[in-house]
Amino acid sequence: MTIELLNDKSVRQSYEADASGVRLLPEFVARPDSVEEVVEVMRRARSDNLPVTCAGAQSSTTAASITDRGILLSLRGLDTISDIDERGRTIRVGPGVFVADVKRTAATAGLLFAPDPTSEEESTIGGAIACNASGARTYKYGATRRYVQALTVVMANGEVKEFRRPNLEKNTVGYAFAHDPIDWFIGSEGTLGIVVDAELSLLPLPSEVIGLALFFATEEEALRFVIAARENRDVSPRCIEYFDNLALEIARQSPTGSTLPANANGMVYVEEEVLHDAHITLDRWAEFVGESSEIEPLVFQGEAKLREARQFRHSIPATMNERGGRHREAGGRKVSTDWAVPYRRLPEAIAIARRFSREAGVAQSVIYGHAGNGHPHQNFIARDSAELSTIEGVVEQTLQRVLSLGGTVAAEHGIGKIKRRWLPLQMNALQIAMMTAVKKQLDPQHLLAPGNIL
Repeated sequence: MTIELLNDKSVRQSYEADASGVRLLPEFVARPDSVEEVVEVMRRARSDNLPVTCAGAQSSTTAASITDRGILLSLRGLDTISDIDERGRTIRVGPGVFVADVKRTAATAGLLFAPDPTSEEESTIGGAIACNASGARTYKYGATRRYVQALTVVMANGEVKEFRRPNLEKNTVGYAFAHDPIDWFIGSEGTLGIVVDAELSLLPLPSEVIGLALFFATEEEALRFVIAARENRDVSPRCIEYFDNLALEIARQSPTGSTLPANANGMVYVEEEVLHDAHITLDRWAEFVGESSEIEPLVFQGEAKLREARQFRHSIPATMNERGGRHREAGGRKVSTDWAVPYRRLPEAIAIARRFSREAGVAQSVIYGHAGNGHPHQNFIARDSAELSTIEGVVEQTLQRVLSLGGTVAAEHGIGKIKRRWLPLQMNALQIAMMTAVKKQLDPQHLLAPGNIL
């Protein structure tokens, strides 16, 4: 068996970009269709000292899935879905399967794959595992890590190893970080091994879900409502999403956004799983919202309507990606953040972020996202290289203040190459040295995903 390392320029160019707006042209591309071919690529790479960077659908916003060094290893060919165990509530999948396809397959068996990145139709399971992806429903269900039960990994030396979560309730053997080696690979962004198969845990599929879009006259009112929604015991949302006025402008232009009211300057979108009666659920929300907003809310009931809500939400990053792409030739791009703070500090953090933008003289970012977790996305558009530098300065200022509020520089998209400069803002030298030691032990030639994280 011999897998070809492709060096035709047109092939390489088709893998040079991801959602980050950065372009890096790989030296070679490999497109395996089996685990055996991945092993062969890794052994050849080790023999020839060629770096290997994995890619799925290349929806990374951090340039983690592109490289200009060595081999770009596309795992899209490993796209099998097999062994759905309805009784045990698990499913086995290859890394090239789209998240949405896993969800649809699980749903046919009355089960739910809970992680839900907004770009689920464009992101693969391998990518979700690589960055420990989350999404709107993370508020209730948590991120991808919680649902990974076993991984088959091709190591840097070409060996194939399986890691299975022991699911022990008690364990005092050794250091805590060594208890579950499977966790070394989830969120490692391809730097420690190549995931070629995964067993994922599933949940019972909710019988009914209701979505509510709640509208506010000001950003401050909307963000106060987010905190109130988290702390009210009469409602049980599975997501609490925020959209600022600029995000709403984009959403209104989407095919499903025409019903969004023109007089709103902020929106909070929530979903709740109906346990007994939809009318009771809606009544509880109506009572809770009360006089918080004078604008009539929108109700999304049934799968078709919920898809409409998801579509106008997804229109925001899709539109910003398109806008950023227009400025690539001038050295510009979309600049996105995924910092997070304790949810009570979110209004303060957003106000600080907006002040830094004003002081720097750059256009306000579009802010939307997972406010229930204290986790918004800021999307800027840099029109040229000079503006890109200014915006990155604003982002760094913001991240420093975010950390002072008890936050993180990256909540769901990982570090990749773009955010690597900001890792030392959050992690001290000892933490970085520990990660470096693990990297050296598992990948002594530093062949895997050079430039990601470290």
